Amino acid sequence: MARTRRPVVAGWFTDDTVPEAEFRLLGTRCTACASVFFPREDDWCRNPGCPGGGELAEVPLSPRGRVWSYTDGRYRPPAPYVSDPDAPWEPYTLVAVELAAEAMVVLGQAAPGVSTADLAVGTEVEVVPGVLNEDEEHVWTTWNWRLVARGVQEERS
Repeated sequence: MARTRRPVVAGWFTDDTVPEAEFRLLGTRCTACASVFFPREDDWCRNPGCPGGGELAEVPLSPRGRVWSYTDGRYRPPAPYVSDPDAPWEPYTLVAVELAAEAMVVLGQAAPGVSTADLAVGTEVEVVPGVLNEDEEHVWTTWNWRLVARGVQEERS
């Protein structure tokens, strides 16, 4: 039986079936003050200095950024977090990534295989499609941060 692919949060990123190079997080930009928001804001501009009168337009965010901070999750969080106590706990790496063009920091899990030992503040990373969870009916999709290959980093410098 084919499982349905579902985003963990609809509208926060492009469909994960697009070519990987086109995968993006989706934010919104206020047309009055140019502030960018992620998670997206669809009701009003959250910038207290905004003159008002603008609209919020969807914008793809930068595909690359630099590690601002990182940590790992080595234990199962206590209640009220809900998880299957019979499933083995798998540690994961969280990365806070600075997107310079948007003047923001976005949090997300590192791609499989990327650990805290691979990261340093300032390391260049890129957003890629990921899978948060799978069950019998669904594949729950999300985004991950992956290291940019060294040769690619040097070309952009």
